[in-house]
Amino acid sequence: MLSRPASDPQVVLPRSCAWIEQGMQVGLHIGAQAYVALRRASGWETIADFGLGQSRPGVPMTADTSMLWFSSGKPVGAVAILQLVELGKLSLDDPVAVHIPEFAAHGKQAITLRHILTHTGGFRWVDIDWRESWDDTIDRICNVKIERNWVVGQTAGYHPFSSWYILGEVVRRVDGRPYGDYVRQEIFLPLGMLDSWVGMPLEQYEAYGNRLGVMQHLEKSEPAADRYDRPAAASVCVPGGNARGPMHDLGRFYQMLLEGGQLEGTRVLTDKSVRLMTTPQRVGQFDETFRHVMDWGLGMIMDNNRYDAETIPYGYGKYSSPRTFGHGGKEASVGFADPDRQLVVTVVFNGMPGEAKHDVRMRSLLTALYEDLGFA
Repeated sequence: MLSRPASDPQVVLPRSCAWIEQGMQVGLHIGAQAYVALRRASGWETIADFGLGQSRPGVPMTADTSMLWFSSGKPVGAVAILQLVELGKLSLDDPVAVHIPEFAAHGKQAITLRHILTHTGGFRWVDIDWRESWDDTIDRICNVKIERNWVVGQTAGYHPFSSWYILGEVVRRVDGRPYGDYVRQEIFLPLGMLDSWVGMPLEQYEAYGNRLGVMQHLEKSEPAADRYDRPAAASVCVPGGNARGPMHDLGRFYQMLLEGGQLEGTRVLTDKSVRLMTTPQRVGQFDETFRHVMDWGLGMIMDNNRYDAETIPYGYGKYSSPRTFGHGGKEASVGFADPDRQLVVTVVFNGMPGEAKHDVRMRSLLTALYEDLGFA
C-alpha cells in the first residue's frame, strides 16, 4: 500500500520548497507540483505530494491538479512497445518498415524500433502541426529523408516529436487501438493512474475545469498559455508530447518500474523488460540535439553526472546515483527513479523560462531535495 504524506512539505522538504518559492519570486514559474516517495521494507512511504503557487493565474496549485508532462511522458511509449514485445507481436530489432512499410522511403529501411528508442534513427526535424490528422502526420514523417551524414545506430540525437509518432503508429498497427487509447487502457488504468492521458478527450478536459493547470510560457515579459493547454490541442494525441496528469500519477509509473514491472499486485511489464529499459543501451555518445555526451536506456535518460553534473541537460541533480533513470519534459518537468535510494521523484514547474534557466532551476531543486532527504 502507498502511505499518504504525514507532514507539511515545507517542514519535510524545507530546502526544496524554498527553491520553488524563490523561483516564483523571480518569475521562473507561477507554481509547482511535486511527488516524492521512498520504498521501505514495509512498502512505499509517500514523503510529499503537494502543489505550491498557482496552477493557472488566480487558481491555487494542488496535488490533484492535472499538469502537462511534455516529454516526461516518453517512457510510457517505451513500456507500450515492450509490452507488445512480450506478447510476441514485434521485436526491438524489427525494422520499422516491417510494421509501417511506407516508412522505408528515402533510405529509412534500416531504422529499427531499438534505434528509435535510443534516438539514433536520424529523422529528428519534421515540420509537425498538431492540427493535421494523425494519418497526415505519419505520412509527413514517412516521407522525410535521413539526415545528411547520419549513420543509423551510431549517430545520436534526441528526436523531440517525430520518433514517438512512429512508435505510436506501430502500436496502432500491431494492436489495433490508437496510441492514446492503448496507453490509457494498458498502462494508466491498471496502475491506478486514473487522471493520466495522452490526448485528453474534449469532454474530459471541460469536466476537469479548474483541476487543469495551464502551463505558462515565461521566456518573454508577458506570460502565455502553452498550445497543448488549449482545448483543441489538448484533445489531440501527441505521443511523447502532451501526456498529462498529476505528479502522483507519474510517480506511480516509476514506482512500478522500481518494483520490476508491477505495482500493488498488478503487473504491466516483466522484470526482464524493466531491466532492459532502464539499463544503458547507448553509452558515451555525443547527442547532436543536446550537444552533450549522454547515456540512454530504451526511452530513458540515464544518470549522466559522470559527464559533468553541472552541464548535463535534463539531469537529476548532483547527488543522483549512477543507476538513476527517468526523463525530463521541455523546460518544465521531470520524473525519475533512483534504485540505490529506492527513491521516486516527479516534479513539474508551471512556467517555461527557456532551456538554460530551466536546467539550473531543476538541478538546484533536485540537489536540495536530496539534501532534504539526507542523501547528500
